[in-house]
Amino acid sequence: MANLITFGRCVLLFVLLLIVYWGSPGLQLLNAPLVLLVIALDGVDGWVARRRNEESVFGATFDIAADRIVENVLWVVLAHLGLIGVWVPLLFIVRGNLVDAIRSKGASEGTAAFDMMKTPVGRFLVAGRFMRAFYAVVKAVTFAWVLLWQPFPALAPDCWAAWAGPIQAVSLALVIVSAALCVIRGLPVVLEFLGSRPAAQT
Repeated sequence: MANLITFGRCVLLFVLLLIVYWGSPGLQLLNAPLVLLVIALDGVDGWVARRRNEESVFGATFDIAADRIVENVLWVVLAHLGLIGVWVPLLFIVRGNLVDAIRSKGASEGTAAFDMMKTPVGRFLVAGRFMRAFYAVVKAVTFAWVLLWQPFPALAPDCWAAWAGPIQAVSLALVIVSAALCVIRGLPVVLEFLGSRPAAQT
């Protein structure tokens, strides 16, 4: 069941993309609530897995893969629409690929991604439920905020002309906070991996 929910998140993501690119301005008012639903389901699939005793290395890996698909697709789409800078998806893609390459080693040994973190700081920043939830909330708010305003130039041009500056300033602030958290949560994975490598023979 948990894996079906994870798969459903990906399906809903592509429904959202259809609306973003081809929906009428009125239909695009669904952008923000739909993206919040897609991200909220990330917590639901984990809860269902724990409740139904369905936790597994495959499920954890599939969940992380779905997270990557959702966030990378959304960052790329927002950049393609000109709503954010192209540096944002590049940062998330590079960080995601680097961290996932490291985690693939643990997965090959039967270790779930978050179980790889050994230091207290690493467990808090990367594996801790608070930071995982906080990071998800920040990204959800960022995606929802940016997509919320997509139809407004057509639906309410006077309002948009008057408030575009402050709205875009808030968008930039949210994007920067999301990017900072991305880096902060990726560093412990890289540092612990480098620290776990055996010393070179001399």
